[in-house]
Amino acid sequence: WWVMRARTIEAFAARGHDVGAAMTVAIPTGSGPQKVAHLLAAAGVVTDADLLYAYLRRERLGPKLKAGEYEFSGMVTPKQVIARLVAGDVKTYHFTVPEGLRSDEVFPILARSELKLDPAKLRKLASDPAFLHKLGVPADRIEGFLFPDTYTFTRGATEEQVLAQMVSRALEEYRAADAERSPGNTLSMLEAFTLASIVEKETGAEEERPRISCVFHNRLRLRMKLQTDPTVLYAMSLLRGTWVNNITRQDLETPHPYNTYTTQGLPPGPIANPGAAALKAALHPIRCDDLYFVSQNNGTHVFCPDLKCHNAAVEKWQHQYFRQKRQQKGRTASSRG
Repeated sequence: WWVMRARTIEAFAARGHDVGAAMTVAIPTGSGPQKVAHLLAAAGVVTDADLLYAYLRRERLGPKLKAGEYEFSGMVTPKQVIARLVAGDVKTYHFTVPEGLRSDEVFPILARSELKLDPAKLRKLASDPAFLHKLGVPADRIEGFLFPDTYTFTRGATEEQVLAQMVSRALEEYRAADAERSPGNTLSMLEAFTLASIVEKETGAEEERPRISCVFHNRLRLRMKLQTDPTVLYAMSLLRGTWVNNITRQDLETPHPYNTYTTQGLPPGPIANPGAAALKAALHPIRCDDLYFVSQNNGTHVFCPDLKCHNAAVEKWQHQYFRQKRQQKGRTASSRG
């Protein structure tokens, strides 16, 4: 009888079973082998709870089973199922944060992910001094330290764990950039993240970032105001409590610590969350004589060492360019009419 029983258990463990579409099974912490066997059978992952329990007892696998969410699909054998539980091959969830987003844009991504994180708790943690100090953030806000990347977590990841992992990645990339810091570059960690966030918002062209950084380093050295529009937008959002994606002359003249048209030097902290290339550019800019840059309206810029060159570039790429656009639009509308 014992030999036949053993053969039955072995045959069952090796027999394939078609689970069909993806099936997720949650194994609670502290589940014994009998409970695990019944959970898998109830979900249809295996066909016989008693035989699976007998297999687990025979192989003494009960203490090795790991809790978590497991996903099964297609043809699997009980042996393969249990091997995954022993290995802890749990189901994972992913989300991606693009470069250059503000924290108030990042939190909805986390809330919409399958982790279903609480946006209110995320916002609270983002300005919790004790929490930020524990993570190594050298500021009173988490802005700038939520590194843009694709992240993988298992079910049950908390808001604290997710933010901690994102900050850890930011500090990891900072250390890599700091290892290539240019001689004489004295930016602190917070200043490096702050400048990197401005560089990130000023250009999407990766090859331009070291030169954009050079312009701002030159301005800082000469004690010129940075006069960068993204800081004005950020300052106005802090004043208004909402984001408005345009700048008025009054905005440019409104005093605020984050408004680099009215405040000397870098703002008090980052205005967005920069990626690795922007961090590297902040700490290792190219050498240049440029003090100005003007958008060519295609994602790239014209760089200038003096005001005469800058004014000519503004005339060409801002005044003439948009004047021609309006004229072209008018001619198109006339021809349709």
